[in-house]
Amino acid sequence: MSKEETLIITGANRGIGTATALAFAKAGYRIAMVNRSQADESLLEAIRDYGVEVREYLADVSDFDLTSQVVKAIHKDFGQVDVLVNNAGITKDSLLIRMSEEDFDQVIDVNLKGSFNLIRHVSKIMLKQRRGAIINVSSLSGIIGNIGQANYSASKAGLIGLTRSAARELASRQITVNAVAPGFISSDMTDKLSDKTKEAMLDEIPLKRFGEQEEVAEAILFLANSKYITGTTLEINGGLNMN
Repeated sequence: MSKEETLIITGANRGIGTATALAFAKAGYRIAMVNRSQADESLLEAIRDYGVEVREYLADVSDFDLTSQVVKAIHKDFGQVDVLVNNAGITKDSLLIRMSEEDFDQVIDVNLKGSFNLIRHVSKIMLKQRRGAIINVSSLSGIIGNIGQANYSASKAGLIGLTRSAARELASRQITVNAVAPGFISSDMTDKLSDKTKEAMLDEIPLKRFGEQEEVAEAILFLANSKYITGTTLEINGGLNMN
């Protein structure tokens, strides 16, 4: 891979997004981060330590016009876009019968429409380049559902459908579109769980441990470099769901 290749990643200022940005930087990619809030300077410094360029662009991914402007700015700054990772996402958990319309709409707007917005704008660049890779970060919840997450599960299931449709539409120009669907991944949230709750969760996972954010990042990097895989959803769940 040429060190001139460029990654656009949304939601890179925490969690899986941060791990992914660092993994791509280590692999030599220039990094364009699209975040709703500013990333810590320590993250930018860690990326620069790999000897690659990094720039941050602040935007709400659910805003169609704003994301169009941001993608144009990135293209102008970097000259090309080789990989897009749609990672930005939010949760507004509540039981279905108590969920507000606002909470449902907001999760769909960010998680699903936000990914559509970026794909819509970036694909124009990739079509002209006749190459590119798009990876959408879905979730196990989008495959099997989850209590209290009707909005989140719907957004992540929709992302899998969007992935497959985009893969079919863009394949003729050698653009691959795939998704990853993480299960239980170690995070600040899992760290706060009681030992009893953790034990119950781990009992359901054949590998008997939570996944690491870096393991999800490795899978995303793998898909970015896989030229003959498209339209697939790679599950990363320690065997919790076996199809």
